[in-house]
Amino acid sequence: MALTEIPMRQSIRFLKTADGVTLAWAEAGEGPALVKVANWLSHLEYDWDSPCWRHWMHFFAANYRFIRYDERGCGMTDWDVGDLSPARWIEDLEAVVDKAGPAEPFILLGISQGTAAAIQFAALHPDKVSHLVLYGGYSQGWKFRENDAGRRAYEAIVELARFGWGQDNPVFRQLFTSRFLPDATEDQIAWFNELCRRTTKPDIAARLLQARAEVNVADYLARVRAPTLVIHAQDDEVVPLAAGRRLASEIRDAEFVQLASRNHILLESEPAWTRFKEILLDFTGRPPGGARAEDPVFQVLSDRERQILARMGAGESNVEIGKALFISDKTVRNHVTRIFEKLGVSSRAQAIVMAHEKGFRGSG
Repeated sequence: MALTEIPMRQSIRFLKTADGVTLAWAEAGEGPALVKVANWLSHLEYDWDSPCWRHWMHFFAANYRFIRYDERGCGMTDWDVGDLSPARWIEDLEAVVDKAGPAEPFILLGISQGTAAAIQFAALHPDKVSHLVLYGGYSQGWKFRENDAGRRAYEAIVELARFGWGQDNPVFRQLFTSRFLPDATEDQIAWFNELCRRTTKPDIAARLLQARAEVNVADYLARVRAPTLVIHAQDDEVVPLAAGRRLASEIRDAEFVQLASRNHILLESEPAWTRFKEILLDFTGRPPGGARAEDPVFQVLSDRERQILARMGAGESNVEIGKALFISDKTVRNHVTRIFEKLGVSSRAQAIVMAHEKGFRGSG
């Protein structure tokens, strides 16, 4: 994680859709616009500081004007909405683009089911999209896949959501969430479980899941003209690798990258996350680690010290850093002392200023 990957703030705003839904959207960062289509389950505030999504959000905002939104039915967007069908996804994306007004053409990112609306938008508005990036996605939901066992398993998960989602005991939600993050720590799984509970209601969770099963944008694949990058974790337990390969095979000249991971949501600590960042920056023509070269002075820092210096630059306290990195407050203090010694500074403020002025890139 680089220091430049930790913007200090995001701006959250609201818009009203054509059918009267109050939809929450946010932006952060500077540079070429990157619009992320909404995906399961999001909350503009909770995601920003979560151990599962934080590194994603801050990486995008460090390198782009990053625009995202909560889909209807969850997060800071209206929950009690009549229509949660896939047909509304493209309309909501168009509404966000119209309100945010990104410079065109812009980069469009679809993650998981968000790839469906991204594909449709790119096909319908070829002049607006400079690059299309699809991660962990699919063009058809379980309703249209030739896999009876997978379809029955998905239907069972929908019913579990309907009856067990809101219970204090997380066992029902964990049957679902553990598929997204099979390599996560207990704390990360607990956080993701809590995100799910706090961002929607049981009946809406079931309806959102059912809507995913009804996705079908297969007819739009051949109509996409933007340069397209398809990325997929090879052992993804939520969306099978075959779904990603189909996207790449049916979108003209699409580039396909397979990552060595089991996680549908890539974790900050795994090599696949570093690879994802490198691929995305290269594909969109962004310089790795920012435009400035890093000063050699930072080469004396260990990987852990680089992580801590990056988080210091974000304004985090020792306690907050310890919680984020799963180490004690005392251990953080010891690392901070060594950082000061190695950089020849005597205070936190001096270390942060040096990092900014000398192009510190963090841990990568």
